[in-house]
Amino acid sequence: MIAFVSGTVAALAPDAAVVEVGGVGVAVQCTPDTLSGLRVGAPARLATSLVVREDSLTLYGFADDDERQVFELLQTASGVGPRLAQAMLAVHTPDALRRAVATTDEKALTAVPGIGKKGAQKLFLELKDRLGAPVGAAATTAGPGTTGWRDQLHAALIGLGYATREADEAVAAVTPQAEAAEGTPQVGPLLKAALQTLNRAR
Repeated sequence: MIAFVSGTVAALAPDAAVVEVGGVGVAVQCTPDTLSGLRVGAPARLATSLVVREDSLTLYGFADDDERQVFELLQTASGVGPRLAQAMLAVHTPDALRRAVATTDEKALTAVPGIGKKGAQKLFLELKDRLGAPVGAAATTAGPGTTGWRDQLHAALIGLGYATREADEAVAAVTPQAEAAEGTPQVGPLLKAALQTLNRAR
C-alpha cells in the first residue's frame, strides 16, 4: 500500500499529475480540484490509494487523508469502482457527500455523471452507516465569495500550462455556469467545463 507520495511536481494533465519521487516520475490520477492546488516545479504531498487490477496498477491522489478515506469507503458500495468514486469527489467535497447521503439528497448524487435515480437510492442504503456525519462546517471546494472561484480556476489553468489569455477566456466562458449555480460555485466542475472550452478552441 502506497499511503502517500511526496516530491516535486514534474508535469500536470487534465486528470493526472506526475510527481518525481527519488528520481522516478510517479503518475497519480487526481480530481480537478486537487490538481488546481499543484504547480509544476513546486513540492507536493498527496495522500494516495493504489488500485490493483489484473492488467494495471493505478495510483489515485488526494489533497488529504480524509478525501482518500472517503474514496475508499465509496468503493465498498456495490457498483462503485475507482473511476466513479473519483467522479463523485470531483463534483463534491467529502463533507458534501456525507451530507448528501445523510439527508438522502438525490439531486446532489445524480449531479455526478454515471449516477441515476436508482443508483442514488442504492448508494443511500449502502453508504449511510459507512460515511458517517460531516466532520467540518459547510465546506465547499471554492473559497467564499464569487472572486474565490475565479482566482482558483485561473490559477489551475495556468498550472496546467495554459497562457494567461487562454485562462482569462476560459474563466469568462464558464462564468454564466458559475453564476447559475446554487451557493458558492465549485471549482472542480468549472475546471472541467473550462478545459472542454479550451479543447474546442484549439
